[in-house]
Amino acid sequence: MKYVLLICDDEVDAPTNEQLAADPVHTAWLADLARRGRVSGMARLRPVESATTVRVREGETLISDGPFAETKDFVGGVVIVDCANLDEAVAIAAGHPYAHRGCVEVRPVWE
Repeated sequence: MKYVLLICDDEVDAPTNEQLAADPVHTAWLADLARRGRVSGMARLRPVESATTVRVREGETLISDGPFAETKDFVGGVVIVDCANLDEAVAIAAGHPYAHRGCVEVRPVWE
């Protein structure tokens, strides 16, 4: 069974990728993960302001820039897709079943 760790923060003082690479606590955590041999993949998400939220209601795809989740919503899973552009990612998100009863947030990944 695999798990996705959603690392949450308020993003106010989020470190840069360079700061994370130089942080001894973070590098020790990465080394521990490597020692355990359990990592199948990881990615850092860009800030929440870069998100696109997709909902489908009565056959109409509704797109909102930024996060638009209700506070009662929670992340139940993550799907990583390799798309040519945001429009393709939105089309894929609109096809997901949860776009019809909840929402699918589309976020670019730091690379």
